[in-house]
Amino acid sequence: MRKLKNIELNRLSIEEFKNSKKTPVSIILDNIRSLNNIGSIFRTADAFLIDKIYLCGITAKPPNKDIHKTALGSTDSVNWEYHNNILDLVDSLKKTDLKIISVEQVENSTALNSFKYEKNANYAFIFGNEVNGISQEVINSSDEVIEIPQYGTKHSFNISVSVGIVLWDIYNKIN
Repeated sequence: MRKLKNIELNRLSIEEFKNSKKTPVSIILDNIRSLNNIGSIFRTADAFLIDKIYLCGITAKPPNKDIHKTALGSTDSVNWEYHNNILDLVDSLKKTDLKIISVEQVENSTALNSFKYEKNANYAFIFGNEVNGISQEVINSSDEVIEIPQYGTKHSFNISVSVGIVLWDIYNKIN
């Protein structure tokens, strides 16, 4: 085996990315404190051709040098919008037939591995604050809540890891 050189990776240009067919998934980030997490999520969204990222509340937005440090330019490829109030955003997205899925630990959540992707549906997955998670009001407004099964002592992933796990699973279910 030989490690591939960057020029051998067949990377899309930003224009090619913008014009490519997107995965019918959006990400909603609510009150994310860590700029490095935000940048990592942009990079992961780029890798899976995610349709859009919605930044809400105190979540920082590009351009920002600390986001850029981990995003590595993906803030230029992935479409994003900022909204001050997540509940207003969720109400608006529900009117467009997007299925709103919170990723949180709640009673009667659906385990990610049991989550059934509906063909031809469009989804928006909400990820909440690193300490407090997703508010109860937002959970109440969601169509479903999924949880990543965990078996150790912490029962907590870094948010950028959670986004990566969910997107990998959903991308595979779609494709």
